[in-house]
Amino acid sequence: MITFIISVILLVLGYWLYSKVIERIIGVDPQRTTPAVAHPDGVDYVPMKPWRIFLIQFLNIAGVGPIIGAVMGAQFGTASFLWIVFGCIFAGAVHDFIAGFISLRQDGASLPEIHGNYLGNGMKQFMRGFTVVLMILVGAVFVNTPATLLTQDIFVPEGLRHLDHNMIQYFWVAIIFVYYLLATMLPIDKVIGKIYPIFGILLLAMAVSLVVAFVVYQVPLREVWEGLENSHPKADTNPIFPMMFISIACGAISGFHATQSPLMARCMVNEKQARPIFYGAMIAEGVVALIWAAAAAYFFHDHPELCFGKSGAAMVGVIANQWFPSIVAFITILGVVSAAVTSGDTALRSARLIVADFMHVDQKPVLKRLLVALPVFVLAAALLVFSLANPAGFDYIWRYFSWANQVLAMVTLWAVTVFLSRHLPGKAWYWITLVPALFMSMVTISFLLVAQKEGLGSVLPHTLGYTIAAVITVALGVLFFIRKGKKNNE
Repeated sequence: MITFIISVILLVLGYWLYSKVIERIIGVDPQRTTPAVAHPDGVDYVPMKPWRIFLIQFLNIAGVGPIIGAVMGAQFGTASFLWIVFGCIFAGAVHDFIAGFISLRQDGASLPEIHGNYLGNGMKQFMRGFTVVLMILVGAVFVNTPATLLTQDIFVPEGLRHLDHNMIQYFWVAIIFVYYLLATMLPIDKVIGKIYPIFGILLLAMAVSLVVAFVVYQVPLREVWEGLENSHPKADTNPIFPMMFISIACGAISGFHATQSPLMARCMVNEKQARPIFYGAMIAEGVVALIWAAAAAYFFHDHPELCFGKSGAAMVGVIANQWFPSIVAFITILGVVSAAVTSGDTALRSARLIVADFMHVDQKPVLKRLLVALPVFVLAAALLVFSLANPAGFDYIWRYFSWANQVLAMVTLWAVTVFLSRHLPGKAWYWITLVPALFMSMVTISFLLVAQKEGLGSVLPHTLGYTIAAVITVALGVLFFIRKGKKNNE
């Protein structure tokens, strides 16, 4: 429990201290006109109150990633706590803050446009497609998870429990999908801005209920000094590096977050709001991830019989139903559902905006919004049907979602590193994102070379896979300094 308490304190200190350093480095200007003030359109560029923007940003990014990802990552042991804390403070929150700030400065530019501005037109074109694919993956994953959780008995009236489990799941899939379409199409303040406070209360209640359970049950959480060994049940094929860093995606760093930041950059009325909204929301998500990782670590270590063969979503039900009476379990699981729903809707909204940006389609007319959104929803529905029809379909999509998410974070870190080198010429502040960029490059590349099922780990010796990944990572660092030198000489 001491490790858990210290971890929470470090996350809070990271916000109060390190975020202020970042704010000074990038030069936040409260007098500068924001996009929402310059040209509000009543659809996406809509000035909103800071507390509402923070709440939407937090709910946007705090999907099932910091819950399901943290639960799955907890299998690796207490090392997961360290990654959540230090990854969040020095990588994830910095990534979110600077990417959001750049969008704020560039008229609410979507993420692929930012990539193009700093990494070249070729990367922009590639990341347009890559980011839309990731948003569709998020949409599919974040329909499947809440629909699965809502099939549990506590959500089904007793008179309907005789119905086929799949029928109930498909019912919830349809309901959530219709909501996603409405949230994607309607002005941001009409649905998302109105319903998110309710979801926020549920998410807060979920986190509080778990912390209370820690105290009531005096949960004997393992401490960092007791050892950082890999406790994964399949440790031989799941080394901590890079598997843990892929599993705990959203709780430490997430490229998905940077796709959501432009939505909020288009609603802010003062640049001073950037630090609490972008950096602060990531720290809040880190706390959520830490709580779920701690809860899962206890069950994996002390009650493995309850965890055998369970997916991340199923483990949420195990934890809630083991610790809480029905009404509290109901609220806790509903909090997880709200986290998923409030990321899935804005993921598909982001996909619409990204497609509209690069196709230069005006999004004021409803018909044009519908024409852009429909292909996105059709693809998301196809993935969803695949995940529901195949027993291992969801796990397959989740693994590639996690990897794609971290690849996007890696590319975004390189983009913000180039931004810092140009924004502050002659100064070396770019190191604050260069180190995380190199680290995440090593993580994502080595995953493809070391993972047994998803990569080449079954044919390549691990030592060779790590060596190749290290060589490529060093090459990326050298390329950055070469291009930086050329830019300075122009």
